[in-house]
Amino acid sequence: MQTREQEAIDLLAQVRVFETLGAKELAQVAAVTVPRAFDAGQVIFREGDQSDTCYVVRCGHARAIREHGDGRTLTLAHFGPGDIFGELAMFDDERRSATVEALDDVEAIAVLGTDMRRLLRDHSGLALKLVISLGRRLRDANERISRQSFQTVQSRVAGVLGQLVAQAQAEGGGDHDVLVTITQADIAQLAGSSRESASRFLAVLERADVVTQGRGRVTVHDPAALERYVY
Repeated sequence: MQTREQEAIDLLAQVRVFETLGAKELAQVAAVTVPRAFDAGQVIFREGDQSDTCYVVRCGHARAIREHGDGRTLTLAHFGPGDIFGELAMFDDERRSATVEALDDVEAIAVLGTDMRRLLRDHSGLALKLVISLGRRLRDANERISRQSFQTVQSRVAGVLGQLVAQAQAEGGGDHDVLVTITQADIAQLAGSSRESASRFLAVLERADVVTQGRGRVTVHDPAALERYVY
């Protein structure tokens, strides 16, 4: 049976932020992690809270949202096993830029910002590798934003569905009839489109037998077919 620390090492090894770290550095980070659990619907942290901890999802799902004064909620990202959120807490204690809430029961490992910053001060090699990883993430984000600015709504929605399918498949979903638990509103927000536009395109996919929609869920019958709409 694996020890808790070895389980943490294996989980951290899946996280892109830590992809440049070797076994020794992963063990150093794993040594300061602590297990955390959150119930479905529980707020993990709120926009404006002090930023003191980052989290890596072991199982379950969460989402990052921004809330407007008029009551509207904007979904920024979904997180599943192997995803990290709140990672800027590793480097500073600025206020949280978004609220993160659990969509179902979530198990995670947490890293306190103070512990991570101590590791970075004591191990310059670890700090350099993390800077390299964060630079790659920033470059990837810039490229993704650039691509999306030239994509149609259909292309963006298909791309979001493809990413969610890939996540579900990584959690054990098959090659066909992949269930994605998400609302139309969240799909639209993740794709940067109106709900009406996303809904029209989802109806097109449904008529083509690519997907079937349900309340708060989409079953993607033919994930490969989504690629035809991404360009």
